[in-house]
Amino acid sequence: MGTFAPVKGQEACQIGAMAALADTDWFVPAFREFAAMIWRGFSLVDILLYSAGYNEGGAIPDDKHDLPVSVPVASQVPHAVGLGYASQYRESGDVSIVFFGDGATSEGDFHEGMNFAAVLQTPTIFLCQNNHWAISLPREKQSRSRTLAQKGLAYGMPSLQVDGNDILAVYSAVSEAAKRAREGHGPTMIECVTYRLGIHTTADDPSKYRDEDEVKEWEERDPLPRFQNYMIGRKLLSEDDVETMESEIKDEIDQAWNDTEARIEELPGPEMMFDHIYAERPPYLEAQRESARRANGAGR
Repeated sequence: MGTFAPVKGQEACQIGAMAALADTDWFVPAFREFAAMIWRGFSLVDILLYSAGYNEGGAIPDDKHDLPVSVPVASQVPHAVGLGYASQYRESGDVSIVFFGDGATSEGDFHEGMNFAAVLQTPTIFLCQNNHWAISLPREKQSRSRTLAQKGLAYGMPSLQVDGNDILAVYSAVSEAAKRAREGHGPTMIECVTYRLGIHTTADDPSKYRDEDEVKEWEERDPLPRFQNYMIGRKLLSEDDVETMESEIKDEIDQAWNDTEARIEELPGPEMMFDHIYAERPPYLEAQRESARRANGAGR
C-alpha cells in the first residue's frame, strides 16, 4: 500500500452525514472519507487499489453521484458548490455535501466556495471535520476563529457546531441542513468537532508533535465503542453480535485484499504513466518507460 489517510476516530462524522442523504445527492470527499465511501457503495477492492497507488481504483461509475478522492486541501469545495448550482438550475432537488478538515478553512478555495454558495443560495452542505490537527499544526495555531462554524456565519449562511463523535447528532444536523437545501433555503455549514486518533497519513509520525495523553483522552470518546455501547444499552445489539460482526468484517477485509492483489497482477505496470503524454514519445521518455517496465518486472 502507498500513502493513505486513516479514518479512525472520525467515523461518526462520515456515516452520520451520509446516512441522512439520498443516493442521488452528490458526495464530494477530501482524502479521509473512506467510511463515507463504503457507505456510498464503493467496493473495498477499489479503495485498497487506489490506496496502493492505482488510479483505476478511483474510477466512478457513470450512474453514481460521487466524486473521487481529492488530495489538494480544499480544492474540492468549489466543485461541490458547482454541483449544487447545477442541481438548483435543473430543479432536480439534489443536495451536494463536501467534506473537509479544519485546515481547509484557511484555504482560498474554501472561502471562494462559501461565498459563491451563499450568494447563489446553492443546496450545498459544507461539513468540516475539525479533528484538531492540520497535519502537524494544532487547531489553535492555524485559525484565530473562536469556532470554525462562525466562518459560515460570516458568509450569511446558517452554521452550527456539533459533537462529531456522536453519530446521531451528526445525522440530525445533516438531515436538517438537507431539508433546508431541498426547500430552496440555501447552504449550511456544519462543524463536527472530532479527533484524529491515528496518523495523518502513512507518511506521518504524530509522536513528533502531539502529546500521547491527549490521544488517550480522546480515545475515551471514540465514536465506535460509544455507539456500540448505546446500542447494547438499548438492547438493539448484544456482545455476541459485536463479536460476530467483527469476525465477518475481518474476513471481508482479508478477502478484499486478496482480490486487490489479484487485480493488481492484471493491471499494467507503472510504465503506463508514459502512455498518454505525447502522440509519439521522444527517445528519452521511451528509455524511461522501458526502465520502469524492467524495474517493475524485477519487483514482481
